[in-house]
Amino acid sequence: MDDLKHIVITLGAFLGIFGIFYVFMMTRYKERMAMIERGVDASIFAGAEKSFSLTLKLGMLCVGVALGIIVGGILHDFYDFSKGTSFLAMIFLFGGLSLIINFLIERKLFKDKTES
Repeated sequence: MDDLKHIVITLGAFLGIFGIFYVFMMTRYKERMAMIERGVDASIFAGAEKSFSLTLKLGMLCVGVALGIIVGGILHDFYDFSKGTSFLAMIFLFGGLSLIINFLIERKLFKDKTES
């Protein structure tokens, strides 16, 4: 019975993630089709810089979360913090710091691009 509960929870989580992704993609598709039907310039869909920005953001977030897990483990092992508190706090702290640093980098890149 306990195994069934874990299977249902895992399946529900994957279905939820898939559902959110599906709704996002379908909404984006319908929005783009409506813009094309109205004759809007299609060059706005070529998002090379947007892709770079997203890749940088996700990369920095993953590094921040990994650092949070490492520091959370150190706090738990050496400083006797509770496991849940140390891991959760450090993941949010380093993940948030990485997103702030990402914002500063993107702002500097945008400012340099508009000046030249």
